Amino acid sequence: MICTWANSKRLGIQIMDRQSVESAMIASVGFDTANQTMEIEFQSGSVYRYAKVPEPIYFGLISAESKGSFFHREIKNRFSFSQLR
Repeated sequence: MICTWANSKRLGIQIMDRQSVESAMIASVGFDTANQTMEIEFQSGSVYRYAKVPEPIYFGLISAESKGSFFHREIKNRFSFSQLR
């Protein structure tokens, strides 16, 4: 996925375009190949940006049958992150 950035004046940050996914836990996911940065929007409305994520992890997440399980197994507590919202 080619990443484009959208300004969010309300948040004072740039947010990544994300694609919706079917998941009880995750609403959408975006990936910036150049910076190896992934954004995940959770069903709760929270958005997190993860740094130094290898591209295969992104593809693994969006293609996983259980995105929540994949997130807990492969992403959570493995990559530095910041909460955007």
